[in-house]
Amino acid sequence: MLIDSHCHLDFPVFDARREQVVESARQAGIGAIVVPGVTAEHWQRCLDLSTRGAEGVSLYPALGLHPCFMDQHRPVDIERLASEVESHREALVAIGEIGLDFQIDGFDPEAQTELLVAQLKIAKAANLPVLLHVRKAHDQMLKQLRRFALPRAGIVHAFSGSEQQAQEYLKLGFKLGFGGAISYSRATKLRRLAAELPLTSIVLETDAPDMALSDWRDAPNEPMRVADVAGIIAQLRGISVEEVAETTSRTVLELLELLEPKR
Repeated sequence: MLIDSHCHLDFPVFDARREQVVESARQAGIGAIVVPGVTAEHWQRCLDLSTRGAEGVSLYPALGLHPCFMDQHRPVDIERLASEVESHREALVAIGEIGLDFQIDGFDPEAQTELLVAQLKIAKAANLPVLLHVRKAHDQMLKQLRRFALPRAGIVHAFSGSEQQAQEYLKLGFKLGFGGAISYSRATKLRRLAAELPLTSIVLETDAPDMALSDWRDAPNEPMRVADVAGIIAQLRGISVEEVAETTSRTVLELLELLEPKR
């Protein structure tokens, strides 16, 4: 059983064929999908998906305010997030997708950090883990995580940092998400980390519909491709796909306190 720890199944690109996408994931051995929210306007889509569920695949929602959508966030959204967390605490598995992105054009580090801090406070108060988006800002993120000392850590989604930064996240209890990027031969640093880090520190993801794997770069990514990610990691490490699936899924189940899907 595989788990896609980060998939935007609520995005409109899936509207016309969402059931087919989930069924394809089920057939590929995916038993659970974590669906993070990115803007307040669309949080209900994540909640509705988890409520409706899917035959053979468990869907788990997270809610957050993504740093790449700063122009869509409003000051009231933090209060609304706190309220949504209180109302849906039993359903939510994390606060996310939140973070810092110092790579996008015209980024405002102060505004992003203020938004991140407000959401880390909510996560700490609710005793929820976090799903982190971090680009070109790992040291700044680590500084905030050390400051807050969250009771439950979380996942650094689509990890792109150095080995030293990876080790610092692991010291704080975080796990590192690996997805389609490791399918590209030029991603030598990521592939080396996927091969050498403790398997218990790794979780699988697709970030669908984004982060397409090299062999499927001309189409929207899908959660079924997490099986291909597992295969690549198994090959890089010289172990079985079954071992990768068992270890990474157990890590997500324990980290996010998910109910184990019935297969």
